[in-house]
Amino acid sequence: MNIYKLLQLNRRIKSHRIKFLGLYILHKLNKRYLAVNLDPVMACNLRCKMCYFTDADYVKTLKGQFKDEDLDQVAKAIFNRALKLQIGCGTEPTLYKNLVKIVELGKAYNVPYISITTNANLLTKENIEPLLKAGLNEFTISLHGVTKETYESFMKKASYEKFHNAFKAFAELKQKYDFKVRINYTFNKDNFYELEQFFDHFDPASFDILQVRPIQKIGNTEYNDFDISTLAEDYPSLIRSIRSTCKTNNIVLLAPNSLSELTKDNQSSLIFDYTFCYVSPNKFWKDGFNWREESFNDFSKNIGWSQQLFANIFKSKKELKSLSNRLNYEIEFN
Repeated sequence: MNIYKLLQLNRRIKSHRIKFLGLYILHKLNKRYLAVNLDPVMACNLRCKMCYFTDADYVKTLKGQFKDEDLDQVAKAIFNRALKLQIGCGTEPTLYKNLVKIVELGKAYNVPYISITTNANLLTKENIEPLLKAGLNEFTISLHGVTKETYESFMKKASYEKFHNAFKAFAELKQKYDFKVRINYTFNKDNFYELEQFFDHFDPASFDILQVRPIQKIGNTEYNDFDISTLAEDYPSLIRSIRSTCKTNNIVLLAPNSLSELTKDNQSSLIFDYTFCYVSPNKFWKDGFNWREESFNDFSKNIGWSQQLFANIFKSKKELKSLSNRLNYEIEFN
């Protein structure tokens, strides 16, 4: 399954009423429509300046990991409704020892697309390959700097050499396995212009998708300059150059053409809260879901989930927008 084609389709369908009708039908027919985002362990090996892991008080609240025996129940509870399984949402999944089993469970429940979001510092060819053998479809890699100096400054405790060794392994393993590598580059006014050098440092044969996204406030972070207005004039030309290079190398670019597009209405986000399912040792989808003892279908029935989906068909965009606040940065696909 090409998850990016589905993203395209979601953007092309402008009517939120059609989207919610589709979700309602999928739900009633017991079909897949959820994006399950699973954090198996509440920890991270880095302290990136734009991340809430630089907030010592907040980190103290992030405790726990799934016990091995819990994984089967997690899969039983939700995987049969997952269109996509993303392992790693706000923490570092490669710290979890039984990562391969999660991928294997996803495949056992026929989840169409499985990805891992990681900072890649603990990835080596030796632990990448078992994940691919288990059926992993994509690695999504977080990046906050192109050069060594900026990378290691923004991604504290990280190693630029280890990071690039992972990409060397990706390029080598792509000769043997069919999988995608996506780079998520989070920019601010202090690392934006390094994007001009991006393809001087990264081999196009080692990755498939590049997302360029602006800094967002996600907590009490060490780096807290969220003003990117000074980049507005230079942004379009730099992105055009990157887009051209991406097209030449058959790389999908996810980025707005201008910073002003970030503030435009993101119609695709209206269904986000109805397809997004977050799972961690401390939270499972919605409050009150006793996932160890009840099924997704039973809990959905108890909370009137299908009625909510159906009711949204008739709500105005204004009503729905108050429930969702997503940046409009996934604009165009090559």
